[in-house]
Amino acid sequence: MSQRSRVLPGFGLSLGFTLAYLSLIVLIPLSAVFIKSLGIGWEGLWEILSSERIQKSLQLSFSAAIFAALVNVVFGLLLAWCLVRYSFPGKRLVDALVDLPFALPTAVAGIALTSLYAPTGWIGQYLEPIGIKVAYTPIGITLALIFIGLPFVVRTVQPVLSDLETELEEAASALGANRFQIITKVIFPILLPALITGFALAFARGVGEYGSVIFIAGNQPFETEIAPLMIISRLEEYDYAGATTIAVVMLLISFVLLFLINLLQAWASRRTGRTAR
Repeated sequence: MSQRSRVLPGFGLSLGFTLAYLSLIVLIPLSAVFIKSLGIGWEGLWEILSSERIQKSLQLSFSAAIFAALVNVVFGLLLAWCLVRYSFPGKRLVDALVDLPFALPTAVAGIALTSLYAPTGWIGQYLEPIGIKVAYTPIGITLALIFIGLPFVVRTVQPVLSDLETELEEAASALGANRFQIITKVIFPILLPALITGFALAFARGVGEYGSVIFIAGNQPFETEIAPLMIISRLEEYDYAGATTIAVVMLLISFVLLFLINLLQAWASRRTGRTAR
């Protein structure tokens, strides 16, 4: 039997190029971060990690990123559904605006959100009298992360919705299923892997976001300081070991969370495959 021809080189050569690329772009820089952080010793590491200010900033960064990603899953799904299933005036414009956070510099997005939601801003001046303060609070940080993370969910779910045949819904309806059953038993299981992927992408983007958050956060110690700001502050003080230590903690926490999300995505994909069969 003749060996099937392959477009790419053989396994050995392809694997070599892949490992070399990953080493230069990912593994070597990450190794340098770990080595630099360990250079201060365990006592220095504990002194940095036991700081209440560092702990508060890490807590704020991850909690805001997770909450913003959950919000984006809900509203990103609704937006993707409207773009795929309905025709309305200005649809192409809305579809193009979804990608605006990709093209817009993050600092510009932060300045724009601050101008809107500051106490004297176009929207903030109406929220302030009723006791709702957005800018310079964790709410503002979460709002900025929602803005920059929404396209990840929409663009992940949209192709799956486009490939979802309406005949499945019609068949379920003909068999007596109501709308709620169609959504929960037919549509949602198919969309679940894409929703988990969109959540992971939005979370990963939000947890390390700096430009769009720094202006609307206000940077108040113990309240609105995010972890990336603490890293920049340590770098400006030439405390490279302290900056890399915070970065390593963020990296490890992010890796664990993303690993769990990938396990959940794999489980959802297997469940969807069994349901399809």
